[in-house]
Amino acid sequence: MINWSKIEAVFLDMDGTLLDLKFDNYFWQTIVPEHYAEKEGISVADAINLLAPIFKSQEGLLNWYCLDYWSDMLSINIAELKHGVREHIQVLPNTHEFLEALKASDIRCVLVTNAHEDSLNLKMQKTGLMKFFDTVICAHDVGYPKEHQLFWQTLHAVEQFGLEDTLFVDDSLSVLRSAEQFGMTQLVAITCPDSSKKPRQIEEFVAVEHLGKLLPIN
Repeated sequence: MINWSKIEAVFLDMDGTLLDLKFDNYFWQTIVPEHYAEKEGISVADAINLLAPIFKSQEGLLNWYCLDYWSDMLSINIAELKHGVREHIQVLPNTHEFLEALKASDIRCVLVTNAHEDSLNLKMQKTGLMKFFDTVICAHDVGYPKEHQLFWQTLHAVEQFGLEDTLFVDDSLSVLRSAEQFGMTQLVAITCPDSSKKPRQIEEFVAVEHLGKLLPIN
């Protein structure tokens, strides 16, 4: 599936690629509405209905991923709340095996994430994955999310990566489309970012259920 002899660098998304998106879905769809409902003195169902359009309005924007933004917007300490349920953070199947194989190769490994710094640090502490990466590129440091062309322009200026010899793996089709628009050709989508849901049918990009399907790395 991947001609590893032609790959010089691998860019990996975090949530839904390395880590099970089940945690984030549970947190934002269950934990946050429950706390918001308690704070506002309304039912959880009403909280879900009230929050849905608020969340929707920020999709694809940097605010969508910013814990500080949502803490201010909802008057809830989101980072603290997320820390309280950190036991639910899990890696996806074969994540460690893939990263270990990549570490043993001469291929540069870069974590490229939209996640807020607080969320990134919490998840890396919980999973111990930070040791596998040569560097970490966070959208909040860049100033644009991965859905935006300016993210890729800035990343390219920093990393000087080749468009044809850099493999990028992500679960977000909108992010992959943005990378494709920038000119990257080695793109892979994750079909099962949330282990509690069935794999998606993806025809737009090369797609695998999890990173283990990209092994072996030769």
